[in-house]
Amino acid sequence: MSATTSTLRTGRLGHVGLNVTDLERSLAFYGGVLGFQVLHEGKEDGRRYALLGRDGRLTIALWQQADGAYDPALAGLHHLALEAATMDGVRAAEAELKRHGVDFAYEGVVPHGEGAPSGGIFFHDPDGTRLEIYAPTGAEGAAAPHATAPTCGFF
Repeated sequence: MSATTSTLRTGRLGHVGLNVTDLERSLAFYGGVLGFQVLHEGKEDGRRYALLGRDGRLTIALWQQADGAYDPALAGLHHLALEAATMDGVRAAEAELKRHGVDFAYEGVVPHGEGAPSGGIFFHDPDGTRLEIYAPTGAEGAAAPHATAPTCGFF
């Protein structure tokens, strides 16, 4: 069924669930580095998880049930993008992530595509999951890493 013929209307994205290998390490990253608040945590052996959000709204659920690191060759989540209000916010996030030694896919802020006004920074969480922090405008004039494809698609 094509999305244009469907009558189903689900609204905005509610939250994203990520499988992680080490809940404590992921909590240190998503909470301590990215600033998400722990809304609820389950610590039962074999069923460890944490529900994270901002202002009481669930955004990310972490499930400690992965046996290995993120694998971009497998079907599933390609990357998780977080929106900042401005490019200054993206640059501030980049500086903070660098202070924490985070692995970046590209150096600096890059546009989503050649000539695009939107762009951001692309990096990895402790399990290698691909992440992005972007702003809708402010990347004008920057060179895209891939001239013929969206930057966020191939990192």
